[in-house]
Amino acid sequence: MKSKDNGAVIHAMDDKKLDLNLLLALEALLAELNVTRAARRLNLSQPALSAQLSRLRAVFADELFIPTSRGVLPTAMASELQTPLRHALDQMRGIISGAHIFDPANASITLAIASSDYMQVAVLLPFLLELYLVAPNVRVMLRLMHDSQVVRADLERGVIDVAFLQSEDVEGSDLRYEDVLFERYIGIARKHSLSGLPMSLDRFVEATHIIVSPRADGFRGATDDALSAIGRSRRVAFAVSSFVSLIEAVSRCELIAMAPERLAARYSDRVDIFTPPVPVAGFRIAMVWHDSTHSHPARLWLRSQLAAFCARTAPTIRTIEDRVTS
Repeated sequence: MKSKDNGAVIHAMDDKKLDLNLLLALEALLAELNVTRAARRLNLSQPALSAQLSRLRAVFADELFIPTSRGVLPTAMASELQTPLRHALDQMRGIISGAHIFDPANASITLAIASSDYMQVAVLLPFLLELYLVAPNVRVMLRLMHDSQVVRADLERGVIDVAFLQSEDVEGSDLRYEDVLFERYIGIARKHSLSGLPMSLDRFVEATHIIVSPRADGFRGATDDALSAIGRSRRVAFAVSSFVSLIEAVSRCELIAMAPERLAARYSDRVDIFTPPVPVAGFRIAMVWHDSTHSHPARLWLRSQLAAFCARTAPTIRTIEDRVTS
């Protein structure tokens, strides 16, 4: 059956051929843009998903996905279907889960969170250990975040449910976000290497440092800006890609570094912590999500639990200076 709209010939969809499994297959393909990964996500064999794709093409009278060397590319129609499909399936999931009532003790759902390795170690792993006690059948996939632009796209596609980014990276965007913690930088050194003495400015700049440079873009950071403002500088020997690597290195050598307070607190048994002799600008972390998941019961519950955890788990640490004055 065909109808005309603004001069274009449109094939009417035969909704008798449509079932929920086909919609779920379409959602997975739009999210993964790869038949193999989409099949794995749905716990299907690749031939089974390919058969569902053939049925989807018949239902919508459109190719929907064009094979490429790296996966599949959505057609214009498939791209237009993505947002209304996500809304429709989220509404259906809400109905099935109990008319927008989420029961974490009995719910079986998989959620995905993207963040830096620092956030995973300092906040998310401790959070998940608590979460398991109240929601044992809720599975959470932690994804390592490499690029904020990729994270934005993954939020829009529904590949991830929540992300943690520096607040400045999302201000003014069309994503929803909430500032959940402020992080300050503190100094770290190998355990017992400071001889219990406070860190003076001269001692700080005379030491050799390690810094984090996630994008491998140089040997300067916020600490160098703070030192430059008072006419001082430091020597940086190494630049590593993550704060976890930085703490591991500091715990095994005589070099010192600046690290986020929450992460340093997790390793206080391996490093000594000191107050930097020059104020260094900290940063805010925002919890970020897409509008399409804003009212979904499980995602709403997850965000509320994450925000509450961040609010009540500020680090409590003793620095070298605290020990000297106590």
